[in-house]
Amino acid sequence: MNPRPAAVYAPDAERAARVAAFRQQFDGVVANVARVIKGKDEIIRKVLLAMTAKGHVLLKDVPGTGKTMLARALAASIDCRFRRIQFTPDLLPMDITGTNVFNLRSKSFEFQPGPVFTNLLLADELNRATPKTQSALLEVMAEGTVTVEGTTHRMEPPFLAIATMNPLDHEGTYALPAAQMDRFTMQLSMGFPPPDAEVEMLDVHLAEDPPVEHLRPVVHREDFLAWQATVPRIFIAEQGKRYLVELANAIRADARALSPPSPRAVLMLARTSQAHAMSQGRDYVTPQDVQAIAADVLAHRMVVSGSDVAHGFVHEVLAKVPVP
Repeated sequence: MNPRPAAVYAPDAERAARVAAFRQQFDGVVANVARVIKGKDEIIRKVLLAMTAKGHVLLKDVPGTGKTMLARALAASIDCRFRRIQFTPDLLPMDITGTNVFNLRSKSFEFQPGPVFTNLLLADELNRATPKTQSALLEVMAEGTVTVEGTTHRMEPPFLAIATMNPLDHEGTYALPAAQMDRFTMQLSMGFPPPDAEVEMLDVHLAEDPPVEHLRPVVHREDFLAWQATVPRIFIAEQGKRYLVELANAIRADARALSPPSPRAVLMLARTSQAHAMSQGRDYVTPQDVQAIAADVLAHRMVVSGSDVAHGFVHEVLAKVPVP
């Protein structure tokens, strides 16, 4: 049973040492991925923060901006198993989760795991699959388990999903329901790189060998699991928790917010704020940690009326709520 979080901050040498080790390793992974993803250090950091908080990421952007390359580079840098599923309208849930197959020799059914049984899953063009197929990811993203024909199979940690969506081509796609969107800790956009970074990208990727094939692990799976285990130990003061709730309530009280953030969204914001504090070398959360990632965590879960954009709406609320 986990101990109740401390009400008052107290220095902890062992916790501080773990945060210092995390920051060094975290910066090393960012630098390694940046060898193939040019000019996007901030996006790399945010994806890693979501993963550290045991969260999943939705990358919504036009084709060719490096979404798949980013996922492959992260998997190579963390030295974990990587699988990619290309979502199409004819994909079935069993194609993702696996199914029971009859073994003629043993005269019994045996479970054949699907591609979801991995550490880092790339769900490419998730919205091209039917809602029934999309729902095959709901359980595993929330619980880390897969249930097939009444039998529950537990995933080997860590399990992290990076999904991609194309915002331009809507023909033959299915909108992600609110329950699916709520499973993603962050929604991010890669965007186009700055001109100098794009020139450097050409130099790198026009070489004879694909650079991602030569990436070496910076940390191992056990190190990454230690990152995730450290997150709950990062201190959040009582005022910080109230600040998180006040932000959510300020959004809920605004008539423009047709679909305000859920309590799960507030929990995800708290966890990613803890991870952000770790990336800054601190073992305690400040309001600036919350402000740095609030829009990325909350905006995609919301429906805002009129011409307001959810991302900007969150920043507007951040400016209104008093900072403790």
